[in-house]
Amino acid sequence: MAIGRSTQSSSQTPDQGAARRPSRARGIPEATVARLPLYLRALTALSERSVPTVSSEELAAAAGVNSAKLRKDFSYLGSYGTRGVGYDVEYLVYQISRELGLTQDWPVVIVGIGNLGHALANYGGFASRGFRVAALLDADPTVVGSSAAGLPVRHMDELEAIVESQQVSIGVITTPPGAAQQVCDRLVEAGVTSILNFAPTVLTVPDGVDVRKVDLSIELQILAFHEQRKAGEEPTPGDSVLDRAPGPVRAAAAKLRRAAGGSAKAERTERGDKAEAAKGGKTAPKGTDGDLSAVMPA
Repeated sequence: MAIGRSTQSSSQTPDQGAARRPSRARGIPEATVARLPLYLRALTALSERSVPTVSSEELAAAAGVNSAKLRKDFSYLGSYGTRGVGYDVEYLVYQISRELGLTQDWPVVIVGIGNLGHALANYGGFASRGFRVAALLDADPTVVGSSAAGLPVRHMDELEAIVESQQVSIGVITTPPGAAQQVCDRLVEAGVTSILNFAPTVLTVPDGVDVRKVDLSIELQILAFHEQRKAGEEPTPGDSVLDRAPGPVRAAAAKLRRAAGGSAKAERTERGDKAEAAKGGKTAPKGTDGDLSAVMPA
């Protein structure tokens, strides 16, 4: 994923845009780009243990990929290692960091300072990986003026001024789904060109804006699918995969469903309808939009 502004102001670091061009110029596939952070994490751990070199097999195992794929990925970077020696750990850390644009500081704004927004603001991994939380923003007057991770929560009315003064190109959205698109539009209009979206909704953005979506409910559904397969069970018609998932998975999914606007009352009603249908032969209604069982990813 390329990040940064497509245009630069005179006060911006000269190589801020240049850091994103090499991968596109050399045609590095998106799948390879997505694996580079995995390699970097594994290499950083090796570096912290003062390991000087690593073989492709060892690094691939640490990153969770096969060695042939790793060698192919590194060939796009122009790094082929040394036969019988392997790869120089420190050089690869620098090379991948440069390719990802992490050799500089990236200011980030987080919009929506609820529980998740607070957690992200307090996440210590941002600073060590080249990201600086420049501002926390919210529209709720009861939240504005509070603080998280030592930063004050500022009003959304300050968004445009913050983006311009801090040269922000990355925005993180942790709002309820109903507000996410409006927040996205304002971020884009202010000049933000990369968005990380935690809201359970699909965002529409213009060309030139990159969006990465993190949907926890979908990830839980996928885990439920695999748990069902491990148990050797097949869903019966009308059953939800989550109905057969382990208790903690069902509880977490129900919580996420309610947070996304689902109704506990609707859930109870649907279960009652299913039970009634089972007794009386009636057809149970289909799930609502908030029902996770109705949205199983392919």
